[in-house]
Amino acid sequence: MSKPTHDTDRTNWNVEYENADPIRLRDPAAEALAVVDPEEPLVFTYADVVKAAGHSCPTAAGAYRIVQRGLEALYPGDELPVRGEVAVEAGGPRDDPSYGVTSRLISYVTGAAGEDGFGGLAGGHGGRRNLLTFGAFGDDALAYRFTRTDTGETVRVTYDTAAIPSAGPGVEHLPKLVAGEATDEERAAFARAWHGRVERILRGDGYVAVEREDASDD
Repeated sequence: MSKPTHDTDRTNWNVEYENADPIRLRDPAAEALAVVDPEEPLVFTYADVVKAAGHSCPTAAGAYRIVQRGLEALYPGDELPVRGEVAVEAGGPRDDPSYGVTSRLISYVTGAAGEDGFGGLAGGHGGRRNLLTFGAFGDDALAYRFTRTDTGETVRVTYDTAAIPSAGPGVEHLPKLVAGEATDEERAAFARAWHGRVERILRGDGYVAVEREDASDD
C-alpha cells in the first residue's frame, strides 16, 4: 500500500515532518539500567516533540531546531551529546508563554530540569537536576544558552520569531475546526497552510542562529 502524503489523505501530519533530522543523545542512566546498550543513543524525532507538546506549531518546531542546532554546535562530528552533561539557560522567564513551552520541550530532549529533576542513580550518576535555569538575555528573539558541564563550552542559540512565514489564508478555518464544523476541504486547506509553515521552519536555515560564547560573556 502506498504511503499517503497530503491533502485529505493526511490532514494531521505533513509527510516532511518525518524527514526532519532526528536528535541522538546518550543517557548514562538509561545505559546503567539496561534500557539501552552502552553508548547506544536515545533518538528523538520531531514527532516525539509533537507528542510531548500535544500539537505542532512554529513554537514547537522552533524548540526542536533550537536544541538540535545547539547540540550540534557543542558536539561536532560523531560525538554524541550526553543527557545530564548539558545545562540549559532560557533567555526569558518561565511564565513567558514562548519560554514556558519551549523550555519544556528542550527539557524533554536534553533531560535538563530544575530542582524537581531526576537526581541520578547512586552517587548522582546520570542526574539532571538544576540544569535548567531562566535568565534575561533574550532581547527581541527567543534565545537559549547550552553549556557542556564537562568542558564549559557554551553556545547561544536564537530563534528569530519575526522571520516565521505567514501560514496563509487556510488558517481562517481554525474556528470551524475547533467547533467541529469544518468540512473535509476546509480541514485539508488548514492542514496545508499550518503544517506547510512548520515544515519550512524545520528544513530552513534562516530562523535559528548559533553563536559561541566565552566564559566571560554576559
